[in-house]
Amino acid sequence: MKKSLRIIVLMLLVTTAAHAQLPVKFGLKGGLNITKVKFDKDIAKADNRTGFFIGPMAEFTIPIVGIGADVAVLYDQKNIEVNDTKEKLQFIDIPINLKYTLGLGSMAGIYFATGPQFSFNVGDKKLFDSETYKMKSSNFSWNVGAGVKLINHIQVGYNYNIAMGKTADVNSPLDATKKIKMKNNSHQISVAYLF
Repeated sequence: MKKSLRIIVLMLLVTTAAHAQLPVKFGLKGGLNITKVKFDKDIAKADNRTGFFIGPMAEFTIPIVGIGADVAVLYDQKNIEVNDTKEKLQFIDIPINLKYTLGLGSMAGIYFATGPQFSFNVGDKKLFDSETYKMKSSNFSWNVGAGVKLINHIQVGYNYNIAMGKTADVNSPLDATKKIKMKNNSHQISVAYLF
């Protein structure tokens, strides 16, 4: 976790330095996510569940070139269902995305985005009131997405968040000494308003 925090601080410092000469917009971002839980072994049935995220964001874009970046700090609530039992996961997510925007005049544009996301568990460390499922305190994932920008203030986008490591350790139902990896990937639909 200390290594993740150092990486986040370094990336934020680099982004801040880049912002010194570029116009920065601040705003609010929110949306819905659909989370899919996957296990590396077939031990349980998991279903897609809907959750939400919301929080402040900042964005800068190099004029004319269309290349820029955005960073956000989001409260993210993901709902999962395993073997017909529902659980709520809570995270603070920090996505840092590189963006390329194709302008369609001054009123609209299409953007493509990709970048890392650092997530910190602020909810329960044990799932389903059981020692079987133990959540990690932090996660690393990668975002890939696209969307539209409207009237220089509104952004509507789709993003796929890919877990790069395990989200939780699960004790094997057959052998408690063996750990099974649990991952959760998410489809996200977002709306942002930039001031």
